[in-house]
This record gives sequence, C-alpha cells and structure tokens, in this order.
Amino acid sequence: MTVRRDFKEPARCRPDLVIGRDELFTAARDQLTRGGSVLLHGPAGIGKSTVLRALAADYGESARTVLRCSATESESHLPFLALADLFGLVLDEISDKLPVAQRTALESALTGRGESTLQRDGLALRLAVLSALRALAAAGPVLLVADDLQWLDSASAELLGFAARRLGDTPVQLLCAVRTEEQEYDRHLRASPPDTLAVRLNPLSRAQVSALLDHRGYTDLPRSTMREIHRTSGGNPLFALELGRALGESPTPPRPGEPLPVPTSLRALVLSRLDMLSDEARRTLLVASAGARPTLALLHAAGRENAEAETAQAAALGLLATEPEGPAVRFAHPLISAALYAEAPAQERRAAHAALSTAASDPIERARNLALATTGTDPEVAARLAEAAALARDRGAPSVAASLGLLAARHTPPDGAPAPDDRRLQAAEDAITAGEVDLARDIAREVLTRATVPAERIRAWEVVIEAAGQSLGEVDAVFPQALADAGDDPRLLALVHYRLAWRKLIVEGDFAEAREEAAHTADLAARGDDRRTELMALSFQASTETLMGHPNAPTTIKRALREPQDPYVACHHNGVGAARFRWLLMSDQLPEARSTITALLREVRRRGMVESEVHFQRFLAETELRSGHCGRALDLARESLRLARDSGIGLGASAMLASLAEASGGDVDRALALAREAAGKAEEDGDQMYVSRALAALGHAQLVAGDAAGAVGSLRRVRELEQGLGITDPARGRWQGDLAEALVRVGEPGEAQDVIDVTREHALRLSRESVLAVLDRAEAMVRAARGDHEAALSRLTSVQDRLAKLGYGLEEARAAFALAMLRTGRPGPTSYDEAARLFRRCRALPWLRQVDAAAAPEAVAVPQQTAPPSDALEGLASMERQVAALVMEGATNREIAARLFISVKTVEATLTRVYRKLGIRSRVDIVRLAAGRHAK
Repeated sequence: MTVRRDFKEPARCRPDLVIGRDELFTAARDQLTRGGSVLLHGPAGIGKSTVLRALAADYGESARTVLRCSATESESHLPFLALADLFGLVLDEISDKLPVAQRTALESALTGRGESTLQRDGLALRLAVLSALRALAAAGPVLLVADDLQWLDSASAELLGFAARRLGDTPVQLLCAVRTEEQEYDRHLRASPPDTLAVRLNPLSRAQVSALLDHRGYTDLPRSTMREIHRTSGGNPLFALELGRALGESPTPPRPGEPLPVPTSLRALVLSRLDMLSDEARRTLLVASAGARPTLALLHAAGRENAEAETAQAAALGLLATEPEGPAVRFAHPLISAALYAEAPAQERRAAHAALSTAASDPIERARNLALATTGTDPEVAARLAEAAALARDRGAPSVAASLGLLAARHTPPDGAPAPDDRRLQAAEDAITAGEVDLARDIAREVLTRATVPAERIRAWEVVIEAAGQSLGEVDAVFPQALADAGDDPRLLALVHYRLAWRKLIVEGDFAEAREEAAHTADLAARGDDRRTELMALSFQASTETLMGHPNAPTTIKRALREPQDPYVACHHNGVGAARFRWLLMSDQLPEARSTITALLREVRRRGMVESEVHFQRFLAETELRSGHCGRALDLARESLRLARDSGIGLGASAMLASLAEASGGDVDRALALAREAAGKAEEDGDQMYVSRALAALGHAQLVAGDAAGAVGSLRRVRELEQGLGITDPARGRWQGDLAEALVRVGEPGEAQDVIDVTREHALRLSRESVLAVLDRAEAMVRAARGDHEAALSRLTSVQDRLAKLGYGLEEARAAFALAMLRTGRPGPTSYDEAARLFRRCRALPWLRQVDAAAAPEAVAVPQQTAPPSDALEGLASMERQVAALVMEGATNREIAARLFISVKTVEATLTRVYRKLGIRSRVDIVRLAAGRHAK
C-alpha cells in the first residue's frame, strides 16, 4: 500500500508505545531524523508492529511518499507480492521515467502479465527497483515501511536488498521490522542500507506490563497476579495481554500456587511441537512444569527414570533450554510451562504434584505440592502448610508465606484450630509485608463478612486500614466500626487509636493532634500489655515531634529505644529505627544517619518487607543527596521510584524525592514532571503532609530551571501549608533558603529577609546548623541586591566553609557559585572554576550547566558610564531602579543577573518595563537620558 504525503492522516496518540518504549522510540526517531534507516527486531508478540506503526505515523509526515507492505506467512510463496504492495499505486507516476527494458520488466512483475522472473529478467528488475526509488526520491523524500520481513517473498526481498545497498545519498529511508527468536538478524541487516540502525525490542518490566494491562482495562488484578502474568509472559506484551484477557473472562481465579489459565490462542502458539513428543516425555515435562525449580535429579526422584533422554528430546524440539553443564531444566519460555500445565487433565496435574511432594528437598516445596495434590480439607496438610508459611516468613519471603497461608486455610476444617480465618488473616498480614495490598484487603474484607470475635474483627480492620496506605481518607467509615468492635479493651483500642493518630496527621494535617493521639495510644498499649503497639506509638510520636520541632523529640526517642524491644518494630519504616534516622538527618549527623538507614535497608530486604524497603531506599537517597552525592542519590531515587511503581506503595513520596534528585543530578524537565506527579498524588490521597513536600520539590525544580516566579508561587504555598500544619522545624523540608533566593530573583528582597528572619529563629532554637548556613547564603543575596556587596562577599565566603565542614557538598557548591556570580563585573578574580569543580565532584549536572552559562562571555558590552543621578530613575519600581542603575554603570544583562541574583530573562523583562515607563527604546537610551539630565 502506498500513502502519498498530500494525503494527511489525523495525528494519533501512542498509548501502548509509551509504556516501556520511550527510549527505544526516541533512538529510532533520531536515526530517521538524521536520514538513516531503522530495523526493528525481536520475538513474536514483543511489540515490533506497534512501534513500527507509531514511528511511521510520527516520522512519515516528513516524507513526500510513504511505501508500505506487510507480509504474511501464507502469502510468502507468491513472487513479487511485496513489490506489488510497495509500487503498485505509484507505477503510473514513475513508469515513464524508467528505461524501456526496466519498465517492461517491472510492469510484468507487478501486474502478473507475462512471465517475468529473477532468472530471466534479473538485472533489469534489479535496476528497475533502484531506478523507481530514485525517481520517487527526485520529487521528495521517500520512506519505505515493511513489517514482518521474515515473510517477505524471496523475489521481493532480493530486489529490495539490491536497491537498498546502492541508494547512497538518495533520500530513501527504510523502516522495517523482522521477527527474530534465537537466530541472528544479520542477514536482514545486510539487505538494508549501510546506515541502518538495528533496534532490538526487549521484554517489558513488571511495572510496564502492569501499566499496559491497566491501559487495556485490566485494572483490578492483584499484585501477586500481576507478578505471575509478568513471569508467565516473560515480559512479552502480546502474551501478557492474552493472559490478562483470560483472567478477566475466567469465572474463578486460579488457586494459590497454581499457574495462570492460558487461553487457547496462546496454547496454539507454544504447544504445536508437543505432538512430536512421546507420551512419557510429555509426562516428564508436566512434572517439570509443576515444580518450582526443576532439575534432572528432582525428576528422577519424582519417578521419571528416563528424564535425561526425554528432556533432550524436548530440548531438540525447542521446548527446553537445558543448561549444558548444569542440573537445571529450564523451559525455553515460561509460557510453554504454563500452557503445558493448563493443557493437562486435573488428575494428571495432581499426580505430578503428589510425586513432587515427596521428591522435593525443600520443605516449602514439599508442602506446596502436597496441597496441590490434595482435594478437600485435611488437618495434617493444613498444619504442614502453616509450618511452611512460617518458614517462608523467617526466610524473608512473605509473598510465599501468604500463598502458603491461603492454601493452609483452604485445607483447614471449619472447626479446626487455628480456625481457617485465623490463617487467612495471617496470610493477609504476610501479603501486607510483601507489598501485595490488594490481596491483603480482599482477604480481610472476606473475613469481616463472617467474623464475630472482636479481636478477629480488629485484626481484619487493621489490614483494611494498612492496605489503604496514604489514602486514609478513603477508609474513614472504618474507624467508627473498629472503635465499636474494640469496646473497652485497652489492647484493641490501642490498635485502633494508633491508626487514628496516622489519620490525624495525613488526612487532617494536624501534627499536634496526631502527637496527642500517639501518646494516648502508647498509654493504652501499656495498659493492655501490648509492647509492639506501644513501641510503634512511641516511634510515631517521636517522628511527629521531630518534624514539628518539638523539644521532647529526643526524650521520646529514648523511651522508644528502651528494652524490651521488638525486632519487627526495630526495622519497620514507622518504627523506632526510622524515627531515630529522621532525628539524625535533621540534626546534621549525616554519617550516622547513613549508617543507620543502610543497616535498616539491609534488614528489611532480608525479611522481604517491601513497603519498608521502598521507604528506606528513599531515605538513603535523601541522605546521599544532602551529602552532595548527587549521582548516587539519583540512582537510588530512580530505583525507589521503580519499586514504588511496581508495588503501588509510596508512589507520591518516591516521586517527590526523585524530583529533588533529578533537579540536582539529572534532568530538570523530568524533575518538574515528577514533582507535579507527586503533588497530584498527594492531593488525590488527601495527604496534607506530602502535599507540602511535593510542592517544595516543585519549587526547587522551578528554581533550578530558572523559573524564579514559579518557584515563589509554589514555595509560598508550602509556607502557608506548613504554618497550618504546625511544622516549625526548617530542617524537615529545607525549602526556606530556596524561597528567599527566588524572592530576591523576582525583586522582593524585603519579603526574602522576612522569610530568613522567621526561619532563623526556629533554626537557632533547634541548633540546625546547616539550615542556618543556607539562610546566611540567602541573606548574602539579599544584601547584594540592596547594594551591600562587600558584606555579601564576606558572608558567602564564611558560608561555603561552614557547609563544607558539615558535609553538605551540594550546598557548599551553591555557595561557591553565588560567590563567583557576585564577583562578576567587579575588580579581582571572577573565575567560576571552584564552583564548577565542586559541582562536578557532586555530579550535579544541572548546576554545572548553569555554571557554564554564567561563565560564557557576554556578546555585547556597553561603554562604562558614571553613576546616574537620582532624578533619572524617578517613577521606577525598586527592581527597575536597580537594573537601570547597573545598565548606566555599563553592566551587561548577564552581569546584572549575577549581581542581583536574578535570571537573565528577568533582567530582560525588567528592562522592557523600564523602556516603556521612560519612553525610550534601548539600554543606550537609558545612558543618554541619564547623561543629559546630569549635564543639566
């Protein structure tokens, strides 16, 4: 098919492409923009056609002519078919431009009239295709789009390859896609132009698969199911979508531990070679598909005596990829294992699991297989599964523990002890630990439909509340019900009031009330002899007091650290270890804060506590950022954000920290986008605490981007929010210095000084030395803006030394940068080398770009003039007078920006207002006007 560029197609969005393909798409698009060609390759279903269509729609507008063909396997035997698709509709346009012999051969091949063949008319046909492309290109660029090159008929493939290798500088580009499995794509690349970029499409990550399924409407799948879809599909988007569709259409979900249902459409793709296996080999593969980590030794122990020969036969057919020197038996694709299992009758599956229940060496695997081999309730099986769940929990595999716990509940008789719902709630709590909040919430809601015992109901309500995460406003109706269920039992009341303390903080944004509720909770828990809840309440109280700047924070932390301790609380993200870390970080004890959070992160990873891992990864990133290790912080923040997106936990907080890291060491545009995402998520969750943090990150990114006015708007709102929340410790968000600097840049030094004075009072009370140093840096900018340059220079020199001693590398570099900018245009050294060295040491790329821009010489300079008389500036605002005065001194726009700590754009905008008010047209007129008035 041919599409001419005078036929304008409507612009299309690329919803599927942007999921996991952004970098790939950009690389391919850049290659096409440079005039090169692109060859997309990868296995079936990986998304080649989607990317091909999106690239063709996006870049095709640049070409006059777009030639298209899409081959199919059933038509690959028809000679010249692809050639007819490509040139059929433009033959009339180019035929009179070809030599007679070439035209005759090409028309014969395209129309089927005559008996043109490569053997008889080979040279004429080859030259005809080359001439046809050159003729089309003479009228404008040509884009040739070919999908599924592997099915191209051999005659067309030969002719196109001949032409492609000889196009030279002719403006003809190829955009092709070819299916490749294990085989190389080199032969297709050799048939492409020499400047072709080969782009391989790799499997999607779990988060990308989740986003794809969400986009297609499969939005209610639990995280555990999503993990299985990703594992079974191998990250292949086609396979993942088909699995999601099958789950959506299935009336009953798979039992815990069972593979996913595989639709017929996918079974046909992967099982066509099974018919070539012997019955015994097929049974051996079924046992392998039922095992978690199959090996030849395991298959032997499960009764498959000829496992070596049978797996070799399967490997020869491409079903297995056995390790040449290892014992593992690995399926060529996870979908083969799932489809083989789904195809087998239920009785054969149970037989395979029964064999593995005695053959497996791991007790967890033995218990899992025993459960899947058993139908109905069985107390002994249930007990073995509960033991296996406890073992998995101890090993740091809470997700496995949750799955085993649900199997234990399924096999527990209704009158068993523990009861089935006890085991279900334990599974829900394991699911919470593993970050599978959807699964946990569903289990708890099911238990609540029949539970009558208060303790059991409170336990279920706790899971429901915990599963809500930061969106506590969504479960407001739960609290009155939970309080009613708790009655007057102090132990149960403590559990509910602990959750109410969090609600006070997150939903109502009231730190004082949250602190009081936490203290009340600790008293209730002590009366109820619940040490774990008491410690969690004290930890929460300590964290709240730290963020408030309350003087009791150190004392409360000491109370929370007293023995006896609880190992779970000690490493929980809301436990005493985290509370102590926050206090250390805000008290400028960066080395100790780093060692504390590193140890906590190591422990929660060992335990498999996904939610705590998300938070601690972010805390470590924040520590590195404050230490000036911007590259390390950026890596950690991006990993924390990936984990948050994957788990659905702490997304707003992780996006906020990633924004700060991007603004300091990465991409400023991405920092702005992430900050807005974080603010939107916090607003959506009703999380007052993180709305202010997200807006502080946005203001910082705007300041780094040069948008001082935007930064002022965002940070003024942060100031209002934190005043309402009762937060007085400036070390919590550290936005005050940015606000003061932004205010100076927009010509509001008075307000900037007010911010500094108020903040300094709290920083002095709490001994926040790094905050005081940053405030002094901002005050130096205020003094410079008011003309007191010597005092500003002296203060900045002191600030840089203080920040260096405290270990705040990035803030030290910012002080050096401000010092260099202040010296610009004044007698003495003006080198930016020191600032550049410090920013380079921090890997603070956005700041390095600012240094480069500031150090670049101004193109045009204005002759030096004497200071203007005051009457020349009558009627101008404060900032306008300062800018005009510096123009009269001969300062360039860049020098004015440096002297007044504003952006060059702000200088230009201010000058425009000055011109309008004074009735002049240029900066030279300012000098002349002032000189004339002075002469009078």
